[in-house]
Amino acid sequence: MYNGKKVIVVLPAYNAALTLEKTYREIPFDLVDEVILCDDASKDNTSELARKIGIKHVIVHEKNKGYGGNQKSLYNRALELGGDIVIMLHPDYQYTPKLIPAMVNIIGDDLYPVVLGSRILGKGALKGGMPLYKFIANRFLTLTQNFLVNYKLSEYHTGYRAFSADVLRGINFNENNDDFVFDNEMLSQIIYAGFDIGEVTCPTKYFEEASSINFQRSAKYGLGVLRVSIGHFFNKIGIADSKLYKKK
Repeated sequence: MYNGKKVIVVLPAYNAALTLEKTYREIPFDLVDEVILCDDASKDNTSELARKIGIKHVIVHEKNKGYGGNQKSLYNRALELGGDIVIMLHPDYQYTPKLIPAMVNIIGDDLYPVVLGSRILGKGALKGGMPLYKFIANRFLTLTQNFLVNYKLSEYHTGYRAFSADVLRGINFNENNDDFVFDNEMLSQIIYAGFDIGEVTCPTKYFEEASSINFQRSAKYGLGVLRVSIGHFFNKIGIADSKLYKKK
């Protein structure tokens, strides 16, 4: 715990058996109270390995629900377990668990209710192996999003995120898409609801075992991001009335 707040790490997993244990062993358990893994119908032994290495809370989807559907299961379970600070960490070791203490401190000391691990702050993205087309798309989309949602982040596309329970309870994340655009819908909801977001520099790691979507799915994701940001803008000026922004 930190300042009397229960800390839970959630792991959205799909075919993560090769990197799960390495990720898990670096989690700082002097701060983290619980770990929850959701296996989204993996074709390998992810869920069996999770139990073997000591993860008590393992959710298994019999059918693949998608990256967003995976997160919904995780955040709902984290709230059920009384989590006050919830950190999403990918079990593919693309993001280092060593940043968890910094993210916990920021939320636990009431500096920001949301913290993102940014790959763009600093100059490590390309050096860490981010494909050039993804870097260029990231910069274009982020510039567009900052304008449309009237906020300023270094990137909206990191998968390393930490939230206070108040944030998770205050947005309708269960209404979001089950695919990768879920992440952007969630940030849009957070900004729309008036929660502040902090960022910390996160090293970038791209390697063969790390999860990554192909160009076609990246293009679909990019179009989805633009749709979300335009929808946010239209809702803010009163032209649209999306259920994504309705209070619970």
